[in-house]
Amino acid sequence: PRAIAQVMARLLVGDDANLRGVTCYDPSAGTGTLLMALAHQIGEDRCTIFSQDISEKSSEMLRLNLILNNLSGSLPNVVQGNTLTEPYHKEENGSLRKFDFVVSNPPFNLDFSDFRDTLASDTVRFWAGVPSVPAKKKESMSIYLCFIQHLINSLKTNGKGAIVIPTGFITAKSSVERKVLTKIVDNRWVYGCISMPSNVFANTGTNVSVLFFDKAASAEKVILIDASKLGEEKRRLLKDDIDLIVNTFKNKEAVEDFSVAVSYAEIKEKGYSLSAGQYFDIKIDYVDITEEEFNNRMANYKAELSRQFAESHRLEQEIMKQLDALHFNVNVGSNE
Repeated sequence: PRAIAQVMARLLVGDDANLRGVTCYDPSAGTGTLLMALAHQIGEDRCTIFSQDISEKSSEMLRLNLILNNLSGSLPNVVQGNTLTEPYHKEENGSLRKFDFVVSNPPFNLDFSDFRDTLASDTVRFWAGVPSVPAKKKESMSIYLCFIQHLINSLKTNGKGAIVIPTGFITAKSSVERKVLTKIVDNRWVYGCISMPSNVFANTGTNVSVLFFDKAASAEKVILIDASKLGEEKRRLLKDDIDLIVNTFKNKEAVEDFSVAVSYAEIKEKGYSLSAGQYFDIKIDYVDITEEEFNNRMANYKAELSRQFAESHRLEQEIMKQLDALHFNVNVGSNE
């Protein structure tokens, strides 16, 4: 959705950034929605686009988008291919090219069983490992974990990135998910997480969140936002919603039941959870009442329960009466 692309671009670049000659990369670019939002936020004449996507059709659409958005100079950098098995954008020494900004909305459930072992052999790029192929292929393939690692490896030392992931990842307790989560917190690469409204992607029922990375590890606190209750019918983020998310994130504001800014030590104490809700204060409101008011309330509660118990007993008797009235029909199924 364009709204999520706008949020990612505004938070990575800022609203008043004066950048020039920066590079932007998407390893799962599709038709380029995230890259176009990023280029627009930076200025089309101030950045160069790089991309790779497994779909030739999507890559063709991205090339058309570049032409329509005054980014024709980046056309040679649009590559069709499998980013995970054959990453195209590399340095002369064969290492991955590093970029100023990297964004990604990777596939969540792509079947990678045919090349899973190939990926697992690349222990440098996939430092946390590669998820196993589930026994039933209809289950989640978790290939997005490979894209998280690839994205981080593709950032310059002061580069920033953002990636869309299943919300379940931010509270992972085991396996490769846990290793990735632990690494990005311990290295202070992650500096924000926004949980989006449910069903914000029309073609999937998966709840999603957006992780924000800063390879320079310059943040003192991590801003966590629960935006799940925002949006028109909890699907489409409106302009006011976008502004609220962006301003709260940039200011690292703590807003009741919406956002919290926590230290990396606090995150570790909470078991490496990046879920904002686990840091919200639990508030219990107390109302002073007199002894007479208390006794009246208790009397009303008892009277209501007695009425409900009596009705329940009546229904029990009625059900038993109906059951007693049932008889076996010996003629059922006969021709007589």
